[in-house]
Amino acid sequence: MSEEQNVAATEAPAGLPKRWYVVHAYSGMEKAVERNLRERIDRAGMQDKFGRILVPTEEVVELKNGKKAVTERRFFPGYVLVEMVMDDDSWHLVKHTSKVTGFVGGAKNRPAPISEAEVMKIVNQMQEGVEKPRPKVEWTVGEVVRVKEGPFTDFNGSVEEVNYDKSKVRVSVTIFGRATPVELDFAQVEKV
Repeated sequence: MSEEQNVAATEAPAGLPKRWYVVHAYSGMEKAVERNLRERIDRAGMQDKFGRILVPTEEVVELKNGKKAVTERRFFPGYVLVEMVMDDDSWHLVKHTSKVTGFVGGAKNRPAPISEAEVMKIVNQMQEGVEKPRPKVEWTVGEVVRVKEGPFTDFNGSVEEVNYDKSKVRVSVTIFGRATPVELDFAQVEKV
């Protein structure tokens, strides 16, 4: 047992420290699990044993019909972070919430908490996504793509440059045996 775990174990009866646990949920049902957990916690009157419940998401930008649209993407699909005091009652409440398959890590009936540093990393990633949404599709220089619309439809080429601000890629397309750089919108190319 580490010194940190030992301190937490001795504080438990008096201070009831809350630790972060990872709960596995049905994929696509993370928000429903968050809602169900909050309702069950309120009905059971166990608000003192639970803290924050996080569904790790980030905002992403995608082009729809030539317009930029910001959507939300889960970057840990199927997982929900729950801050809680782990005891038999709280374990049963979470474990028997609909659309929850169980906890991640540790023993079957004694899950292991994740560190505060790991949680802060996830929270920072969520915050960065809100401040500067990432593109839904990420391109890398040298990657081979296929042009799906415009005068070079069905040509393959390699990505030479990516401009996320303008949602454009410069692709080197081979025409008549010569490499020709072509600037295209993200929507005009797809990964091969």
